[in-house]
This record gives sequence, structure tokens and C-alpha cells, in this order.
Amino acid sequence: MSRFGPRPFASLTPDTVLDALDVAGLDPDARLFALNSYENRVYQVGSSDGWWVLKFYRPERWSDAQILEEHAFAEELAAAELPVIAPKSFDGATLLRHAGFRYAVFPFCAGRAFDLDSPDVLVILGRLLARVHLLGARQKFKTRPALTADWLGRRPRAQVLASGMLPPDLAEAYRGLTDELLERVEAAFDDLEGYQALRLHGDCHLGNLLLREGIPTFVDLDDCLQGPAIQDLWMLLGGEAPEQRANLDRLLEGYEEFRAFDYRELRLIEPLRALRIIHHAGWIAARWQDPAFPRAFPGFADSRFWERHLQELREQLALVDDPPLFRIG
Repeated sequence: MSRFGPRPFASLTPDTVLDALDVAGLDPDARLFALNSYENRVYQVGSSDGWWVLKFYRPERWSDAQILEEHAFAEELAAAELPVIAPKSFDGATLLRHAGFRYAVFPFCAGRAFDLDSPDVLVILGRLLARVHLLGARQKFKTRPALTADWLGRRPRAQVLASGMLPPDLAEAYRGLTDELLERVEAAFDDLEGYQALRLHGDCHLGNLLLREGIPTFVDLDDCLQGPAIQDLWMLLGGEAPEQRANLDRLLEGYEEFRAFDYRELRLIEPLRALRIIHHAGWIAARWQDPAFPRAFPGFADSRFWERHLQELREQLALVDDPPLFRIG
């Protein structure tokens, strides 16, 4: 059993959060708001210098080296004048420690939620993603994970099976469906011989973007990894097939102003979606003893959730086998 037990943030009290800002030398006042986050704990904290955001990393998820690579990537992007929220450095240190927790301090940046309603903003976002990927191609991560069927598929699948959450009468169907899906995912990657793996944001969905003065701003590089460029695009498509095609056209219109896109990667959209479906269930199962997760996902322990999950896996298997939704090349 981990020394942090099933409640890894139990000792992270408001006083501990305020003290952490004080330890960083930023003179906290009494203003503190918990922000929406399950994997880590994130707080907006007031000080005599204004507002800050403190991110407390889930114990034992990432190594120090992996967190520092996340920080270095964010700093590299910010230095290239890309709109990304990078951690504040304290005498060269971005990863701080207090009361047994590792944390980072970020400047608070106001913005509004990103949506897909503006074609112009999607073109701008495409340009920005291309610039992120140009920089991401300059070198490889040394300690961050690679996007593979093992990392995003077999590992969370094993977490589901070990959790005891899956009803026994559905276990055989779950094993069979995930086996088939993961075989298809690996075959899709094998067919893309020679694609370029880049340092990526890794979890580039609408919740990890802010609009600030009409410019998309990237937040939360906690899941940055090495993988194909399409991983940072496909979650932004949204809607039914016609809307997805239109959004992809707008993103690539901007993207290809700065970087050529390998259209073969469009074959990976449904395999990547399959990995995300498998990973999401495994993520919740692995974190179920953290009290935040039953509150956030109350239906997860119900057999009806797993019946719906298996149906979603069946539907995704059909989509993976179908011809690609988008033109290739």
C-alpha cells in the first residue's frame, strides 16, 4: 500500500495551501478557491501581489523528472511567445515542496471557456498547434511517456480488471472487446510506418483551453507525451460528421500555414478515441478510493455504467473498422 493511502490529499488543508504560497515567498492573504480538478488539486490563491494558481501533484503519479520535463516544455513554449501558462520559477526551481506535497505556482490568467463556434478562432488555434509541434519536434522527451496502446490501453484495462468494479458477469465480454480494440489500435499504428512522434500537449480538449482577447491559450500540460500530431487535434473536432469535417478543415487551414500535416494520421482518429474510452474507465477505477471520484462519478459503481461502457466499446470497434471519416491525403 502506498504511504499516501487511499486519500492522498487528506492532509492538504486550506492552511497547508496558504502556507505553501508563503513558503514560496508570495505573501498569501485569506482568499482561496478550489478549482475543478480531480487528478491533482488546484487552488486559486490571493496574495499581496494579486492572484496565483497552486497545483499540488498527485503523489506517486509522476516522478520529479517527469514533472520537470512538463515544466521545461511549458517554459520552452512560453519563451517562443506561444500562449501557454508556464509555472513560475523561484531561483531556478519550478517544482516546490511543502508538507510532503510537490507543487507548482502559476500566474492566474483570466479568460473565458473555449468553444467551437468561431471559424476564425479555429484557424488561429491551428496555427498555434503547428507552432507547438514545430517546437515539439526539435527534441524528444526523455522521461515522459509515449502514446502507445500499452500506456493508454493495456495499463488502464488492467486497472479496471484489478479494481473489483467490473461486474463478474461482464468481465469476459470486457476482456474480449478490449482485446479486439487494442489489436486494431496497434495495427493502425503499425500501418503508419514512419510517422513522426512529437512532444505534444497530449490532452488538448476544450477544457484545457482558454480564450484571452480572442487568442486560444493552452493550460495544463499534465498529460504531455510523445506521439503523433493528430492527438492534439482530434479532440477539438466535436459534433456530428459534417461539423467535425468543417472544424478539421479550419484547424488544418491554419496548421498548414506553419507546418505540413501528415494526412495518413487521420486514420488514427478512431483508434485514439478507442484508447481514450478505455483509459477513462481505467483512470476512474484506479482512483476510486480517492473521495473526489465517487462524488464526481456517482454512477461508476452501478452495473448499468458497465453495460453502457461495453456498448460504447462495441460501437467504437465498429467505427475503428469503418473507412475513415475524413479524406486521406
